[in-house]
Amino acid sequence: MQRIAVSWLAWELTGSAFWVGMVAFCDLAPAVIISPLAGAVADRVDRVRLAMWTQLAIALQAAAVATITASGHMTIVILLVLEVAGGIAASFAQPARQTLMPGIVPRADLPAAVAANSLCFAVARFIGPALAAPVIAVFGVVPAIAANAIGFVISGLSLLMLRVAASERRGHPASASLWGEITAGIGYAARHKGIGPLLLYAALAATLMRGVQEILPPYVEWVFGRGVESLAVLTACFGVGALIAGLWVAQRGRLEGTTRIAVIAVLGQALATAGFVATGWFPLGMLCAALIGAAASIHGVSVQTLLQSATDPAYRGRMLSLWGLITRACPALGAVVLGAVGQRFGLTTPTLIAVALCLIVFAWGLTRLKRIEAELEGASASSANR
Repeated sequence: MQRIAVSWLAWELTGSAFWVGMVAFCDLAPAVIISPLAGAVADRVDRVRLAMWTQLAIALQAAAVATITASGHMTIVILLVLEVAGGIAASFAQPARQTLMPGIVPRADLPAAVAANSLCFAVARFIGPALAAPVIAVFGVVPAIAANAIGFVISGLSLLMLRVAASERRGHPASASLWGEITAGIGYAARHKGIGPLLLYAALAATLMRGVQEILPPYVEWVFGRGVESLAVLTACFGVGALIAGLWVAQRGRLEGTTRIAVIAVLGQALATAGFVATGWFPLGMLCAALIGAAASIHGVSVQTLLQSATDPAYRGRMLSLWGLITRACPALGAVVLGAVGQRFGLTTPTLIAVALCLIVFAWGLTRLKRIEAELEGASASSANR
């Protein structure tokens, strides 16, 4: 709900695709600096407590946005600063939460558990916009943002009831400086013949494709000539597609073939994105939004499953923080570029150029597929001590 509300608030404040992109950038870009640090922290502290406090920090940020907006003093500069603060908290929250999963379910159930976790977000992306649209249309953005503050308070406090295996609450005892552990984690990813190329592939794809979802308001108005209700409909379509795809991945429940699925899903996302901007016909836009959501969900769940399965437990927080960096910083970069270029040339042509570049990335991924697959799905992948 807050994502829709803040995006629409930025559009109302400025009427500029560039500033809408900057808001997305300020929310997501802190991951570039913070995520490696957050991963190292998650590998050496109590992950449950870290997750709890970061959830409460996000609630505080949402409350601040709602309060300042309600007072009539919100400006685009203040909004950007608060989005940076929220992005920092979210960058710490992501590895803290995700590293807990192997301590909750048996390893054999990990692929299904990762998919189930993603399903929760897919459901939220469907329900949130459906609730946000009428709330924003009738009452404005403040109640939608305030609801997020309440939700994160509940989320943070509920973590106190979570039972996690003691061995998984921490990655390892603190044995070096944080900077040393950060560089060790980056080195581990770079040396790993499966994880390194997979993360690079995911980063390039996210930069080129995910920006579209981060600056939806200009697409809604410029491509389809519609308002906030249609923004919520399109966002819900992304969520419906992600939900259906996530259900398929969850019932699949096995590691074999996951690498191939992760690579091919990027092709589906690129083709669906091309269809999304190819015409102003809204029903086609809805269908393509659902397909984009489905392909992005399949790719994301598959990459997370591979990382959870193939990473040495001592490095799990740092590898998942790199994934968090990709899912936050790369879409932010794509959003800023699309917003800046789109402000001058319109959104259709820049988006189609991004699709063409993504097809090149997909072709590169195909050339590396068998080698990555052997590293991540082979019999030795479970130890992952490379």
